[in-house]
Amino acid sequence: MDLSNLNLEGIILMALKSEIESREWYNKLASKVKNFFLKERLKFLADEEERHRIFFEKLFQEKFPQKTISLPNKTLVPLPTIIITKENLQISKLFTQAMEAEKAAHDFYILFAEKFPLDSPFRKMLLYIAEMEISHYKLLEIEKENAEKFEAHEIEWPMMHIGP
Repeated sequence: MDLSNLNLEGIILMALKSEIESREWYNKLASKVKNFFLKERLKFLADEEERHRIFFEKLFQEKFPQKTISLPNKTLVPLPTIIITKENLQISKLFTQAMEAEKAAHDFYILFAEKFPLDSPFRKMLLYIAEMEISHYKLLEIEKENAEKFEAHEIEWPMMHIGP
């Protein structure tokens, strides 16, 4: 991922778009799962993305007070997709997509942080958000492993991990 050809405004707007779409993705997936615990974890991730969105909106407003936010059509941070073609879709596949997106977001924020001086509070916050993305990755990894165990045995119990 190369950010060298992008200006600060464009990078902030991409980050903002990524966080908004990630929140929507987690909320959509949460609405599809039947498992209470998994639904709560997905809502937690959506809430985390919402807090990131707020940070990037404030950053944009501070750096570009005379401009209005206009999200780009695309972002360099790949987002997972939810394409449910059958009732028994393996949720572990969706978690794999989400894990890849969280890793890409981490990498994006590390590169973004390099645009600020070492002592900048923005740099520190971006590095913190990057670490949060890794914690999201790890949470999804655990959920993916749990889902794979149940999928391997075609087990579906109430309150256990089942897909959309």
